[in-house]
Amino acid sequence: MACDTNPTGAELLVATLVRHGVDTVFGVPGDTGVVLYDVFARHTDALRHILARDERHAGYMADGYARTHRRIGVCEASSGGGAVYLAGGLGEAYASSVPVLAITSDIHRRSRGSGAITEIDQEALFGAVTTWCRTAERAADIPALVAEAVATATGGRPGPVALIFPEDVLEEHAAVAVPEGEPVLPAARPGASEFAVAGVAADLARAERPVIFAGGGVHASGAWRELLALAEHGALPVATTIHGKGAVPEDHPLSLGVAGGNGCRGYANDYLAGADAVLIVGSRANSTDTNGYTSPPRDPGVRVAQIDADASRAGRNFPGSVPLVGDAATVLDQLRDRFPAAPAAARAAREADIAAVRDAWARTAADELPDPGEGRLRPREVIRVLHRVFGPRAWVVADPGTPTPNLSAYWESAGEGWRVVIPRGHGPMGYAIPAAIGVAVAHPGERVLCVTTEGSLAMGVGDWETAARLALPITYVVLDNTSMGWIKMLQHLFLERRYFGVDPGPIDPVPLATGMGLPGARATTLDQLDVLVKESVGRQGPSVVHVPVPEHKDAPPPVAPWEAVLTGRSTGRPVY
Repeated sequence: MACDTNPTGAELLVATLVRHGVDTVFGVPGDTGVVLYDVFARHTDALRHILARDERHAGYMADGYARTHRRIGVCEASSGGGAVYLAGGLGEAYASSVPVLAITSDIHRRSRGSGAITEIDQEALFGAVTTWCRTAERAADIPALVAEAVATATGGRPGPVALIFPEDVLEEHAAVAVPEGEPVLPAARPGASEFAVAGVAADLARAERPVIFAGGGVHASGAWRELLALAEHGALPVATTIHGKGAVPEDHPLSLGVAGGNGCRGYANDYLAGADAVLIVGSRANSTDTNGYTSPPRDPGVRVAQIDADASRAGRNFPGSVPLVGDAATVLDQLRDRFPAAPAAARAAREADIAAVRDAWARTAADELPDPGEGRLRPREVIRVLHRVFGPRAWVVADPGTPTPNLSAYWESAGEGWRVVIPRGHGPMGYAIPAAIGVAVAHPGERVLCVTTEGSLAMGVGDWETAARLALPITYVVLDNTSMGWIKMLQHLFLERRYFGVDPGPIDPVPLATGMGLPGARATTLDQLDVLVKESVGRQGPSVVHVPVPEHKDAPPPVAPWEAVLTGRSTGRPVY
C-alpha cells in the first residue's frame, strides 16, 4: 500500500501492519478509534477488517486464526468497555501461548486523569494477559513499536501482546520509515545444548518403556514431521495433551492418543504412568495434563526431559528433569541425530503392546451405554457420526464442557496441524463460536466444524450473525444438556448431590439461528444427525444443528478423576 510522505499515526499503524504481513484484523469500532477505522476503510485492498459483535470474541477470532494458521492474529477494540472486554478474550491465548496482537485506542492524552468516560489504565488492564504491553506516546514511535510487538509475540514462547494508541496520537503526523517483518511462527529456531541433547538421547535409547508426551508447542513450531521422524526412528510411543492432539496421526501404530485428566484414553495414562523415560515436548505438563502428576509420575526413578522455547518453563513441573531449551522442531532433529534406530524386536513389541491396549479400549468404548432418554443422543455417538462425515483432516473447534472430553477421546485427527482446537489454557465458555470464525477466515473455502454447548451459546451467540454475514462454511453443532453440566457433576460427585446454581432456563438454538440468517434444525436420532450434518456440508455458508444430550451425571464423559471416583478408586476432588 502507498504511504503519505507525512502520514498520521493511524496511517503508520496500518502501513506497518501490512509491511509485517498482516492481512486481517478482527475488531469492534468505538469512539476513540474512528480515525483508525477511517484508514481501515481506505485500505481494504491490503487489510481485511472482520467486524465482530463483541470485543472478547474479536480476541477469540484472532486466537483461532493464529493457532491454525501459525501467523500472528490481530484484534482491535477501543477504550473503556471495549478494552475491558478484549482483555477477557486474551486470557486463553496467554495461557495457551498463542501469538495475538491486541490493538486498542485510548482517550486523548490531555484527558488523562480527568475522569473521561472511557478512561482506564490499559497497561495495568492487559498486564495479566499479555507478555508485552506498550503505549504509543508519539506517532513517530508507531512503526518501531509494531515491529517489536510482532517479534515479541512470535519469538521464544509465543503469546499475546498489546499496543495502546491515544486517539490524538492516531491523528498526529510523523514522517518516519516503515519497516518490514514476518508474522509467522516461530520467529527463530534455536537448538538446545548439545551436551544435554546427548544425555537425553542416551536415556531414551536405553529405556525399556520410553514415551514422548507432546503438547501445543509441537503445533506452534510446526514440528509434526520432526516428531514423527523421531518417534519412528526410535520406536517411541507418543501420547499428547489436548492442545497437542494431532501432533502425530492418531491412527499411527505408535500413537497413544490423549492423556491427562480430561478426555484421555485410559491406556495413555497407564502407559505414561509406567514409563521409565519421558520426553515432554512443548507442554506445560501441569496437573490436568498429567492427571495430577501421575502420568508421568514425579518419581526420581523416571528420567524426564522437557523441550520448551521458554527456559523458565522447561522442567518447571518435574524437579530433577533435564531442560532442553529451544525450538521443538530443531531439538527433535538434534535428538534424532544422536539417537540410534530402535531394534526391530523392540519396535514390534511396542507397537503390539499399543495395538492390544487400543483394541481393548475400543471394545470398552463400544459397550452399550444407559438409555439417554427420549430425544437425547449420547455425545460419544454424536462425535462418531461427525467424524464419519467430516473425516480426520477437518478443522474442528470446540468449547469446554461436553465437547472437550468426548472429542479428545473419540475423535482421531490426521495430524500435521492444530486441527482440533480446544481451549485448555483457561477453558473459557463461549470461545468456540467466534474462534471457528477465525479458523474459517484463515482457511478460506474449507469447512469448519464447531462443537459448542447451550451454555457457551448463551455467551457467544451474537457472532452467528457474523458467520452468516460473511457466508463462512461453518457447521455449528450445539450439544444441549440444559444445565451447567460440568459444575453439576462436581456437585454430584463431591458435594453429596447438592445442586445449586446449575439449572438455568432452556435455550432453543434453532429460532436463534434462523433469526440471524443461519439454517437451523434439531436432531433427536443419529440418522437425523447424519442427514443434517451432510446437508450442512453441502451448503455455501454456516448452519446450526441442535442436539439434545444427557447431563454428565447421567452419562459420564471420559474424565479420569471422575472415573476414579465412580469406580471406587478415589474419593478426592481433582486439584488443578
